[in-house]
Formats: sequence, C-alpha cells, structure tokens
Amino acid sequence: MSADRAPSRSGAIARAREYIDSGAFEADLARRVAYRTESQLLPASLPQLEAYLREEMEPTLTRMGFTCRIYPNPIEGQGPVLLATRMEDPGLPTVLGYGHGDVIRGLDDQWTKGKGPWVTAREGDRLYGRGTADNKGQHTINLAALQAVLEERGRLGFNAKFMIEMGEEAGSKGLNELVSAHREDFATDVLIASDGPRTRPERPTLTLGCRGALNFDLVCDLREGGHHSGNWGGLLANPAIILANAIATMVGPRGELLVEGLKAPPMSKAVREALADVEIDGGEKGPQIDTWWGEPDLSPAERVYGANVLNVLAIGAGIPGKPVNAIPPKAVAHCQLRFVAGTDVANVRPAVERHLRAHGFDRVQVADPPAANDGGFPATRTEPDDPWVIWAIDSFQKTANIKPAVVPQMGGSICNDVFTDILGIPTLWVPHSYASCSQHAPDEHILISVSRNALELMTGLYWDLGEPGVPMRA
Repeated sequence: MSADRAPSRSGAIARAREYIDSGAFEADLARRVAYRTESQLLPASLPQLEAYLREEMEPTLTRMGFTCRIYPNPIEGQGPVLLATRMEDPGLPTVLGYGHGDVIRGLDDQWTKGKGPWVTAREGDRLYGRGTADNKGQHTINLAALQAVLEERGRLGFNAKFMIEMGEEAGSKGLNELVSAHREDFATDVLIASDGPRTRPERPTLTLGCRGALNFDLVCDLREGGHHSGNWGGLLANPAIILANAIATMVGPRGELLVEGLKAPPMSKAVREALADVEIDGGEKGPQIDTWWGEPDLSPAERVYGANVLNVLAIGAGIPGKPVNAIPPKAVAHCQLRFVAGTDVANVRPAVERHLRAHGFDRVQVADPPAANDGGFPATRTEPDDPWVIWAIDSFQKTANIKPAVVPQMGGSICNDVFTDILGIPTLWVPHSYASCSQHAPDEHILISVSRNALELMTGLYWDLGEPGVPMRA
C-alpha cells in the first residue's frame, strides 16, 4: 500500500486486476497445470498429488502467513488433504476456503489446442490446460484475491482456513472420515469456495449446495447364452425388450418421472423465487436445451436445480456394434437418479422395486452398480434466505453492480455434505467457469474475461469479510 493513501476496497480490487493483467495469473496457473495430478490413476498418481501440495500450495500459503498441515488420507492409496490456517483474532469470524488440486485424466492424445493438457496455451480469451477450469484455475483466483486483501489492508480482518484436497475427481474418498476425525481443525463459521460453472459466462453466480447422485442397475437376466433368433424368435422372451418396457413405465416419453418415490419434494418459496431469476446458457458450444423434456410445468432452471431426474447412463444387450442373429440372454441398464435436498433417498430402491412388481416386471431386478459406477453423493443446500447468502449478494452487487444468479443447488455433485453435515456450516460456492469450458474433456479451458471479473468479486467479498455487517457467527 502506498504511504500517501489509506487502504481501501477499491485499492484491493485494483491489485487483483493488476495480478491478472500483468500475466502473473497465467504464470501461476501454468506452473500448477504442469503437475499431472490425475486422481483417477490412483495410487500410481500419489507422488504427483503430494508434490502439488508440498511444492506448490504449501509454499504459496505459507508466504501469506498461513500455517500448513498435510493430512494423509485415512483410506490407503487415496490423495492427501492440505489445511492452511491463519488466525488473526479469535473474536473474528472464521472462513473456510476449498479447492481440489486433482484433475480428470489428461486424455493427452485427444487435445487440439497447444501442446496438450499439461502446458497452458492462450488463444484469445481462452486459456487451455487440464485443471484450468476444474479446479486449479478457480482456487488460484481465490488465493490471489486473499493476497490482494492482505497486501492492501496489511491483514485479512477475519480468520481464514483453506483446504486443498487431492481426490475430488475420484469421489473424495476418505474426506468425510478425515474431517470427522479432525473436526476442530476444520471448524469455521462459513464455507466460501469455488467450483463449477456460472449460469451464464457474464453473470456472477452464487451456488448454495448440490444435487445428490444415486446409481443403480436394472437387470433382466433370463437364461444362459444366446439362442438363434430365427429358430427361437417368438418362443423365448427377449430381455432387452422387457427392460425397455420396464424403463418406459418409470420415465415418460418427455422425460417426466412416473415413479412417485423418485420425485422431488415440493420446492420452498425461497428456492422457487431464486430460480425464477436464473437462466441456463451453455455458451457458444453448449447444446441447445430441449424445452419439451423433463418434469412438466417447470422452467429449465427448476428442472436442473430444483427437481429430480432419472437418467439411463448406459444400456446393453448382446454385442452392441456387432449384432448377431441371436436372442440375448441378458440386458442391463446403468441408471442414475440426480436428486435435490429433502429427497427420501433410503426409499428410492424400494420404490423402484415396488413399481416394477406392480407393473408386472418381476423378471427385472434392481442391483448394485459395478465398481466403475458406484460413486454417489448426498444432496445438500443452504437456504437462499440464509443471512450469509443475503450478505454475499450485497457484496457482489457492490463490486459488479449486477444481481448475481442464486442457484440453490448445482446440477453436478461435490463433497458439500462435508461442510453442511459434518461441520454444520452454511456453504457459498462462487463458480468461476462456464458451461462450455470442456471440463473432463479434451481442450479444457478458462476464460480470462470471466477470471478477471471473478478476481474482482472475490477480492470484494474477502474485503467485506473484514468490515462491519458480517452475519453473526454460527
């Protein structure tokens, strides 16, 4: 800070702008993207996951006055977790940040931009590289915003903890157990973190939780081996046709749920009002919304952020791509229910089983999914009228002069239950990406324009945490 002026909110935001405009953001992100932190290759990738924390994150946070500790994962072969702590005054609110340094497989041979996933490449507004959007770029922005406040004010004005986990893309295995065992270490008043996309690239977004995911298989297994379709057609039941008909009784021709036990609970007034102001925009390369698909009488935002949906992720019988003249012996559909908070998850499987029996499909069984598809997440949500939410909206409007979109729960899933259920704190997610960022795919990228705006928003948010008017402590 210059000696001839007082520290200010605008001064901190100016520092954040300089960080991105000077190229420092791209340099930091390039260094972090270079770590091949593919958690889906565990345990072989453990050395890279540990190196990202010890060589990159720990030094960065230590320079900012944080005390760092790296916790081994309680599940052998899973990624570690770093917790950085900076306590300025026990009477001040304590804020937890979160990011994940692990990424999806690089898919090296499928990239068309730059020199592949581990070397960042700039093309216009886009910065390519694995993890630029999910999630290295997002936690790099938040750490830079914290740094801008520190440099301007000389302190944060609040207590801060920052968690970096290295296994989110592998299902955050062991994280619940770790945080439960060290609850006091991670205890805070609120989570402010970043992951996922904005509803539209140009509109700041505040997300308050996530839909859950429950995977299960539907199996129609009638006999051993296939039999000639000419000699046995009309004599032997076809499991693929039986299974297709069974699914058609569960989901209608327009995607509407037909099983009462799978439907979402009624939306609260606060959730419905928040979603009335949300538009879905996948960006220039995103698919067009099928307005006729999904739960009836709901807006697109309500269908993805406020309702349940059953999808068939994969279905098979015989040898797809190489059919032969034989009636297949077995058909399997890999199904997934994406559900909102308040859904009676324990009743889902019994409800499906009752439905199948009631409709005469005794030969279709509900089964556990294979290991490759057994990941699931609970649904969680901080209510849109929570005081922390109202406070954050005010901060965003002060910085950007625009009302942010408020999404009660993101469409995707993340480990939000660690914070809401184990730590018992409100959760505010501020996504810095957009729907067409190609996360989990080749040519993943982040937009520099969105990153610049995100840096301003987060710097303003962190500055306001050190000012009067912060919600009461939990």
